[in-house]
Amino acid sequence: MSKNWAVAVLATAAALTCATAAGAFAQPLPGTVSTEVRMKLERDAKLTVTETVRVPDGKTVKRTVPLRLAVGNDLERQYQVTDAKVEGKGSAGVSGEEFTTTFEGGDSTLTYTVVGAVAPVGDVLEVRWQVAGGWDTELDKVSVSFSAPDSPTSVNCLAGPVGSSQPCTSADLADGKGVRAQEIKLAAGERVDVAIGLSAGVVPPNAVVVEQSGLAAAFALTPVSAVALGGLLVLLLGGVALLWYLRGRDAAALASEVGAVSVLVRDQGGHVAFASPDGVLPGQVGTVVDEHVDVVDVTATVIDLAVRNYLWIAETEGHDWQIVRRNPADASLSGYEKAVYEALLPQGTEAVTVSQLRGRQVDLARVRDELYADVVEKRWFVRRPDAERSLFWWVGIGLAVLGLVATAVLALTIGSALFGLAVAVGGAALAFGARSMPARTKRGSELLVHVRGLRGYLHGVTPDDVPEADRELVFSRSLPYAVVLGETERWLATFGQQDLYWYGTATDFRRSFPAFLGALDGVLAQAGHLRSLRAPNP
Repeated sequence: MSKNWAVAVLATAAALTCATAAGAFAQPLPGTVSTEVRMKLERDAKLTVTETVRVPDGKTVKRTVPLRLAVGNDLERQYQVTDAKVEGKGSAGVSGEEFTTTFEGGDSTLTYTVVGAVAPVGDVLEVRWQVAGGWDTELDKVSVSFSAPDSPTSVNCLAGPVGSSQPCTSADLADGKGVRAQEIKLAAGERVDVAIGLSAGVVPPNAVVVEQSGLAAAFALTPVSAVALGGLLVLLLGGVALLWYLRGRDAAALASEVGAVSVLVRDQGGHVAFASPDGVLPGQVGTVVDEHVDVVDVTATVIDLAVRNYLWIAETEGHDWQIVRRNPADASLSGYEKAVYEALLPQGTEAVTVSQLRGRQVDLARVRDELYADVVEKRWFVRRPDAERSLFWWVGIGLAVLGLVATAVLALTIGSALFGLAVAVGGAALAFGARSMPARTKRGSELLVHVRGLRGYLHGVTPDDVPEADRELVFSRSLPYAVVLGETERWLATFGQQDLYWYGTATDFRRSFPAFLGALDGVLAQAGHLRSLRAPNP
């Protein structure tokens, strides 16, 4: 009987020993790295953590903990670590968005506080922290314990590579009073991520969820960037609508059916004369049509000054031409016509040849400025076309550069980089559209219709439409407009004048005059202030 009793006692003791061993954590193997993590959730929702790290003698290990963890839908959970310190051989610190620790051989104790570990999940709270991860060495064992002001309701412990759903070696609620978990053999770079459930109201939630960092997040569509893009769209549509309204008059003028304008007027004596529509001069015609002061505008003005007896043009030997002062510039000339006159024949110069002009380098800057000012004064443009193009171009370039700088700064700091990108796109669009900015006035658009009618006149009139006695004058007055509108050859072929009161030639005028135009264009193009529509003659 006593023998049987002794056997029973021994069996009971063995069973208790096995049960205790089964419930206890496995001990780390000698010569390995291990860590024991004890977490305590305070009533203010801060998580205080104490880690006991064991490192073999002669070895140094390092751990880097990311303080932003992905939680899906381009969002990240952001943590804050404070009061980090190490007792023993090691160090700890926070740099940027990383928590870094280093340990040398022996036992070291790391303490720190985590803010942002408590998040509301449905009707409960979840405490989540990556208790191990970012180690540069294998851990033989990671043991975890957790306590809170109230009993936990659940625990989920994941181990292995980041993003995996592999459960930890063990994890339980420890008789409902806390949480304990452990992971055996955690490879370098792998993590142990613990999420613990609590009843709502135990502590206030303090989790911070932000958009993912990096370029993808920086350029993600956010409420701020959406407002910026919407504002840009409104501005672009408003600009397009404004240009459509302002340019619509020009488009209608260019698309409408226009017949020949009646530019031939008859006086009481029956004489026929040429009268340009709206009193527009040849140089003004070219500027209003293409919004630029071109070399051909100045060339046509020279012809017009000769036709109106201010200049005399004569062909000379050696394929050259002489321009002679016939009458002084008077009040009848506009500002730009006086500038052309004085550019060719400065004070004290009575005559000049085209070859001499080529060597003198004619300055046409004043001509350009006076002609732009003239078309504004005549109310064909609101502002100088060149100044308006330049203003909008520089503003557009400035906005584009500012937008690119803002994009880079926002992408590297607070995000919402689409706001800067929207500004850059708007600036580029403004710079690109600068060439369309000079808007003609209503009067300027109406002049386009008249100019089309004037071209119709140049195409349709015949010598029989003009009395023989008036043909030379009508031909001459119309010729500068034919020059600026590109109808010179047809106009010469139609009338074929030989002897003119303002042009002297010993050869065929129809061959001499185009050569003179080419030579004068070449000289004026060398000035460099104006746009040349054809290559200058050498």
